[in-house]
Amino acid sequence: MALLELREIRKSFKMGGGDLEVLHGVSLLIEKGEFVAMMGPSGSGKSTTMNILGCLDVPTSGDYLLEGKDVATLDNDELATIRNRMIGFVFQGFNLLPRTSALANVEMPMLYSGVGARERRRRAREALDRMGLGDRMNHDPSRLSGGQQQRVAIARGIVNRAPILMADEPTGNLDTKTSDEIMKLFQDLNVNEGITIVLVTHEADVAAYARRILRFRDGIIIDDEINARVRGADAV
Repeated sequence: MALLELREIRKSFKMGGGDLEVLHGVSLLIEKGEFVAMMGPSGSGKSTTMNILGCLDVPTSGDYLLEGKDVATLDNDELATIRNRMIGFVFQGFNLLPRTSALANVEMPMLYSGVGARERRRRAREALDRMGLGDRMNHDPSRLSGGQQQRVAIARGIVNRAPILMADEPTGNLDTKTSDEIMKLFQDLNVNEGITIVLVTHEADVAAYARRILRFRDGIIIDDEINARVRGADAV
């Protein structure tokens, strides 16, 4: 049984007086422990697909099975629980609370999981240490570089120990050196922690860190390949 399965997913949005279909029957299997990059130009459907996989959006038609369970049968509370406990998210814009310390930002997802204050603090410290930010825990985002802010965002994404991490253009606001450092962190989480990673990017250099690359165009997957020459693999 696949961890994530899409069956003939279609997605339309209301545009003016009609519907604009952006996904045209996407089918996809992602197994536990995979590192998958979804590539394609703007408007190709890759981010829409990720939003459906992350239970942030629903398809117009088709089926989405998460660990074999039909997501369409889940109510809002069950979907919220999945987003909180099963899926961590990392976004291009970091989405950190601006006047809140790195430590408090990382603690935030655990507030919705019923984790006690002492355990929240312990896990948040551990996650930030893992990201190399042990000496920046009490800094708010304005006192952190872009790369450090993204490391805080990754720590926040993994702190609930979710088995799936989804990242939408996570290096889009970063320079090349910092992007490489962030991608090696993703590789480490995948190889050494067994976290399933699904990453959206339009950059070939970023996708090259993944072990599987899906290419989208005009709302369909046009290529699905195993990456035999994984960038940075020797360093993990």
